[in-house]
Amino acid sequence: MHLKRSIATLEILLVFPATLFMIALFLRNVQPAPYEPAQTARHLVDWFAARPHIGLDLFLIALPFAALIIGAGTMLRTWRSDPPLRQVTSDTLGAVRAHLASLLIVAATLIAGAILSIVALHMITD
Repeated sequence: MHLKRSIATLEILLVFPATLFMIALFLRNVQPAPYEPAQTARHLVDWFAARPHIGLDLFLIALPFAALIIGAGTMLRTWRSDPPLRQVTSDTLGAVRAHLASLLIVAATLIAGAILSIVALHMITD
């Protein structure tokens, strides 16, 4: 169990820079340039752009790829050696199939709320 927590922590650390960059890409367009958080986000995006070997090659490709490989390997090993995980997964998939229409309604409602929030933010900032 301790090993899984360590791997989970490592995975979060490996994807953190790329996640931060993706959030900054979104935030820099939320408000006009002189306002926060757009200004800080713009600085972060510019930092990544000015350092393609570190920003792109390392933070946006190598580290997430390492997280993908480590995570896939860990999950494959866990899947093979953990019968309760396989049973819970089977039960969960059965529940999803049984309630698929309700889950799709929930997903569409959440997506609609997110779209309306983005449009409202865009209208407020223009």
